[in-house]
Amino acid sequence: MEQSGASTRLAGAVQGLMSELVSALRSGDRFRLADIVMDGAAPDTALAAVRVVGADAVLPSVLLRCAPPEPADLTVFAKAVHAWPPPADAPPTSLWSHWAMRRALLRLDASLDGAPEDGGEPGAEWLDEAPWQFLTHQLAVLAPLALPGEDCAVARVARGRPVDVARGFVRAVRRRDWLQAAGAGRWLALLDGVPDTLGLDTGLEFVVQMGGEDARVAFQVRAAQLMRTGVPV
Repeated sequence: MEQSGASTRLAGAVQGLMSELVSALRSGDRFRLADIVMDGAAPDTALAAVRVVGADAVLPSVLLRCAPPEPADLTVFAKAVHAWPPPADAPPTSLWSHWAMRRALLRLDASLDGAPEDGGEPGAEWLDEAPWQFLTHQLAVLAPLALPGEDCAVARVARGRPVDVARGFVRAVRRRDWLQAAGAGRWLALLDGVPDTLGLDTGLEFVVQMGGEDARVAFQVRAAQLMRTGVPV
């Protein structure tokens, strides 16, 4: 029961953080991560929510032309990076999520004092021959890597398989998996060679409508829409 309660609190904290991030992407205003973390949820739960959200916790500062994060915001984000380093046997998605958070810190010129030396990006071999269904699922999990100008092994795999990602997007919509569809749509917003017949813009609007109150879906769709319109970075 206690574990179930903790999971419920974490899920609520993630939804709350994502709701604030959606508002920031829509308004273009400065996003104050530290204020969100310290307001409401227990600090440990709120910090864990930042780790779950990953690099997207600072996406407004990376994606939009707005004021950079306050030092307190970067401190909170760095704490989330340092508090949960992936174990040696972590799945590839966990390794890449952690790498993306460290990359985001570097983008924002944050101090990485106390963090282990970066040995380079993880490998993406597990995606090289992946069926399109599995590929789309994994890319949706790694949606924080879908950024304009980002060059990493996962992004290169995605760029080489736009039709497969488009197929995965359609499959996710048909299965009513709105979160996976939103994550795949974010990747498609960046890829060349996406079939015009997909109707991505209309598809994204449908996904966010059907996603209801899930802030994670709304966030990924809004990020995709901003990148579709050529938002400066």
